[in-house]
Amino acid sequence: MAGITVSSSPLVSVLVTSTVNKFGVERRFERGMTVAALKSKLELITGAFAHSMKLFLYTAENKLVCAIDNDEALLGSYPVDDGMIIHAEDSNLKPDEYSDTSKVEKFEISDEEYKKRQDTVRAFKEKNRIGRFNEEEVKRKEAELKAKEEAEEEKAKSITVDARCEVRLPGQPARRGTVKYVGKTDFKPGVWVGIQYDEPFGKNDGSVSGKRYFECPAKYGSFVRPSHVEVGDFPEEDLGIDDDEM
Repeated sequence: MAGITVSSSPLVSVLVTSTVNKFGVERRFERGMTVAALKSKLELITGAFAHSMKLFLYTAENKLVCAIDNDEALLGSYPVDDGMIIHAEDSNLKPDEYSDTSKVEKFEISDEEYKKRQDTVRAFKEKNRIGRFNEEEVKRKEAELKAKEEAEEEKAKSITVDARCEVRLPGQPARRGTVKYVGKTDFKPGVWVGIQYDEPFGKNDGSVSGKRYFECPAKYGSFVRPSHVEVGDFPEEDLGIDDDEM
């Protein structure tokens, strides 16, 4: 125990670890309490049982100092100081006693039984006609989506492969490129336009999720909705590079 300095403060702050919690929690205890009283307090913290609990005192560097093994002795009679570790062991507990969720019985209910209950989120939404339980709202959104898709398909008819274009996405600067693909895709429903940008502003090389729609260098390809594409006389922009300088 050489080198250990014990404070005369009536309280001591320690890290409490246990069989089921190796990470521990910080707690403050009175040095004047008995070890038996300490064990009673540690029951709620560690999950170990006072009658079968064994306590050990460690330095902050996790080196064993001694066992705290006299229930009638005062905590302060042991060389415990701020920052040290009190470890509680209980052979009746396993390391995963309170963390293994596979042992917890799960509550399950069938869809039919769930629908009958009146104290659920579903019942509340159904009663107040919220979301999918509001038929008028659902039909309105379906109509809006259908109209939007029809507009996208109509716009796509004016976009041809190899046409020069300018892509104008909300919140982003306009970017020029060449149309490389127009049509349906597997990654999302609706009509999409595949673009090869003049500069590496894209997200792919003309393929998405392993399926190729067109060929282009990596980071030059992208897919956008037809409504964001304008075709026309959009030559490559002059980047200001002198012919004699690279």
